Amino acid sequence: MSTSKPNISILCTSLASGGAEKVISLLLKELKNDFNVFLVLFYDDIHFPIPDEVNVIFLNNKKSNSSFFQRAIDPLLFLKRYRKLIKKEKIEISVSFLAFPNLINGIVAMFNNNIKTIISERGFPSDNTSSKSSFYISKVFYPILYNKCDKLFSNSVHINQDLKENFGVKIPMEVIYNPIEIPEKTIVPENLNQPTKPLKLITAGTLNKRKNQIMVIRALKESNLNYLFTILGGGELENYLSQEIVNHKLEESVILKGRVKNVNEHLLDNDCFVLSSFTEGFPNALLEAMAIGLPSVSTNCLSGPLELLNKNEEISLKNGEFYIGKYGLLVNNDDHVGLSKALDYFNNNPEERQKYSALSLLRAKEYHLDTIYSKFKTFITT
Repeated sequence: MSTSKPNISILCTSLASGGAEKVISLLLKELKNDFNVFLVLFYDDIHFPIPDEVNVIFLNNKKSNSSFFQRAIDPLLFLKRYRKLIKKEKIEISVSFLAFPNLINGIVAMFNNNIKTIISERGFPSDNTSSKSSFYISKVFYPILYNKCDKLFSNSVHINQDLKENFGVKIPMEVIYNPIEIPEKTIVPENLNQPTKPLKLITAGTLNKRKNQIMVIRALKESNLNYLFTILGGGELENYLSQEIVNHKLEESVILKGRVKNVNEHLLDNDCFVLSSFTEGFPNALLEAMAIGLPSVSTNCLSGPLELLNKNEEISLKNGEFYIGKYGLLVNNDDHVGLSKALDYFNNNPEERQKYSALSLLRAKEYHLDTIYSKFKTFITT
């Protein structure tokens, strides 16, 4: 291991499939060139690739702990082992992702003034807690432990604003958007400027209440036009969605594809991407679809879609209508009527599909890994 480079640790729960974990995986590709990197995970659960040069350390060799007793003592165990690792490896910068690791990093900062502690919030805090108890825990401990750290970065201006106004976070905050690698194969915008029957729609995400895929199904029922809608992903609402597809007599129009590995191949074979979420931290799925060249329709949820599709310029949007943004179309949360009109707009105007396909490709380039990493490196080293 090189001694000429500073030692940095990246602390996270795991590297399982998820938005924050994917960001870490991408950043590691560049971090290894400038730092001696220690990827420190609470649990041995890895989905994304890790460069060989990165030192991977598990604070617990299990995939996860399910027993109440073990979950109760895990924080103390992780804190003890992480502090020992910091001392042993002479870690100079500790960067954590997600709430639980952030709290651990905050405690580290309380007892070690010789290390720079940087935390990263990845979801909209006021609506990103799993229960009322966890929300109140956040209200108590975020102001205490987050404020012990040196800096914070998130992937949305709305997240930082929420942390400041509703959680009392006062440390310096920055927005560093999620990076992306532009895929080798992308859609040729001109190919979308032709009549398509039916128009092929696609979305990707966990099948849960927050992702709100039922909104799209209801929009298809609302429309008088024909669509073929593919849903990528699995989750707790799979049976519910399957039944709703039958109830709306859309068995020929909606496909539940389940979890897939080759997401880009499915995106390439479609005409429009739809994001129906109630909330997002930063919608990786939307950005990845734009990088493929898909024109997109999204709910104007917090946070991310407005930033991606309209450069965060505020809009006035009535229920039952849609907004033509700079890089895509926006509708209100859970407004299946507005979504139906937006989809019909793309269906009836192939020249608009071509236009927004080209704009998607252009917008996605602004989030290229090289650009985002440069901002990230400057942030953590100054």
